[in-house]
Amino acid sequence: MLKQILGRLSPPGKQARLSVLIFHRVLARPDPLFPDEMDAARFDQLCGWLKSWFNVLPLDQAVASLQSGSLPARAACITFDDGYADNHAVALPILRRHGLCATFFIATGFLDGGRMWNDTIIETIRASPQATLDLEALGLGRHAVASIDEKRAAITAVIDSIKYRPVAERVTVTEQLAALARVQPPQDLMMSSQAVREMRQAGMQIGAHTVSHPILARLTTDQVRDEIGQSKLFLERLLGERVGLFAYPNGKPGVDYHADSVAVARELGFDAAVSTHWGASARGTDLFQIPRFTPWDRTRLRFALRMMNNLRGP
Repeated sequence: MLKQILGRLSPPGKQARLSVLIFHRVLARPDPLFPDEMDAARFDQLCGWLKSWFNVLPLDQAVASLQSGSLPARAACITFDDGYADNHAVALPILRRHGLCATFFIATGFLDGGRMWNDTIIETIRASPQATLDLEALGLGRHAVASIDEKRAAITAVIDSIKYRPVAERVTVTEQLAALARVQPPQDLMMSSQAVREMRQAGMQIGAHTVSHPILARLTTDQVRDEIGQSKLFLERLLGERVGLFAYPNGKPGVDYHADSVAVARELGFDAAVSTHWGASARGTDLFQIPRFTPWDRTRLRFALRMMNNLRGP
């Protein structure tokens, strides 16, 4: 019954609609600090649902079929952003077991021991032994961090305060935060270059996601071109092949990127780019602003209903 309903909402051919799911991490086990973060058991279950209900396609193939009006019924794609090490260690074996392909968008500046600024905040506050974290010297206030709930609230507040600052300032402030807290955050959160190669060799697709994951809307056009172009070039040299897919960091249209970012992605020769605007694509959707979403529901029925609602659109 569910398959039939999904088929009516996403028929084959010119009336088809494409669902593109977005993930970031798949943890080996649930995280008490972020219990809603995807873990291995949940991802395995979700892959089973997708496999039984949808025709899961490589993103480049889905984009070409969407454009030509030849998508199969119930077409879907799986994507990951950023390049976390658990994508290789945890998500990849699960995807292979289910016979599914996914596209991994890599922020190249964090490979081989790098760390994203928000993870510096998360891991610093997670590891802080203090009951109160005094960040007044950084203009970030004082935060109670004795309990899990307090740590979670502090992480949200600090990330929100820093998120839209320039890249260099974000890095500097977060490293100062770690120093103030006397915490050394982990350096193994992101993939190695070799892991990216192994993902591709395993049949996964690799896309560009800038070098330093900036808010493109805050950059000049030249800076946008450098961030996107250098990440594309790095991955092409690493993999020895053309990279035709791109994901805008954060990805909210009009907030995180503007029309000039879209123009640069086209100019640099990508085939398609994805946003984080929720929805499903139809024939005629701008292939450089493909919507993506994630149904986080834990039960089979709620997951299916969320997928159906996304296909129906606003």
